[in-house]
Amino acid sequence: MAPEAAVVLPLAFSLSWLLTAMVRRYALAHDVLDHPNARSSHSVPTPRGGGVAIVASFLLATTILGVAGVVERDLAVALLGAGLLVAVLGFVDDHAPIPARWRFLGHAAAAAWVVWWMGRIPAVPLFGTPVELGLAATLLSIFYLTWMPNLFNFMDGIDGIAAIEAVTVALGGAFVWTLVGNGNGWVLALVFAACVAGFLVWNFPPARIFMGDAGSGFLGLVIGALSLWCGQSAPHLFWAWFILLGCFMVDGTTTLVRRVRRHDKFNEAHRSHAYQYAARKHGSHKRVSVAFLAITALWLFPLSVAVAVGRLDGLAGVAIAYLPLIVLAFRYKAGDRAAQEV
Repeated sequence: MAPEAAVVLPLAFSLSWLLTAMVRRYALAHDVLDHPNARSSHSVPTPRGGGVAIVASFLLATTILGVAGVVERDLAVALLGAGLLVAVLGFVDDHAPIPARWRFLGHAAAAAWVVWWMGRIPAVPLFGTPVELGLAATLLSIFYLTWMPNLFNFMDGIDGIAAIEAVTVALGGAFVWTLVGNGNGWVLALVFAACVAGFLVWNFPPARIFMGDAGSGFLGLVIGALSLWCGQSAPHLFWAWFILLGCFMVDGTTTLVRRVRRHDKFNEAHRSHAYQYAARKHGSHKRVSVAFLAITALWLFPLSVAVAVGRLDGLAGVAIAYLPLIVLAFRYKAGDRAAQEV
């Protein structure tokens, strides 16, 4: 690891921790609180907006590492531009709700920015055979990156869960990147994990501050961009990252599909995700958030490594990883209207 990166890592954590504390103090002093309502999973007014600490610390660290040449310039520019756009959209939406279509267009623009700086998308390995998807690869990448900020926004509903997911996925992704990937993008994955961990100190159950849409959308965008960039250096590594995202991807997608099929408004606040139902059933945010950590570390991470080193086909690995998670999602009634009425 470059000396600059070794210095930036602890500084990124410390800066994120400090900025979160400052945002929390400001929120308490100016009544910037998230008050409980019928759609909430918390029971006491809690400061919000702490996600800006993650955004500020990571963008600063990315700028430093990009200027120093520790990470490639194109990756730094892609993350700076797209991340800032998604964070600003989320920040504005936290204070004055933006119509869903404009948020979607903003996220799509951020996704297109990342794909533009990526350049050519390599052949995708499908059951061991590289397949050139051409324009379809570009469109699928933009769709994926547009979905990721929304996925993290949907899944950020109980204490600590989004931050824990971001830290574990980023650390696992950095590890598989160092195994067979090219470039130093894995350094940014580590720095990102450090920035989120600084916030998590304050957000771990019981949370003393929430991240808000500015933070959750930013988390999804950065992880999506890093996973695609890692896959550009070694295409099968994208599947390794996709496996690591299993807990969020399965719960979020299953819930969304079931709600859309029922003709519910997909962007309307609700409490019908599997993790929300599990938190109510077990009476604990901490148990569920830590369970997500355990599943990612003990189940998804080994499968991700197996794919990275070529012991397991990427799509087969995704199927093996996701199948029990789908069973759990239905076991906890993901997307069930009855679940949100409990």
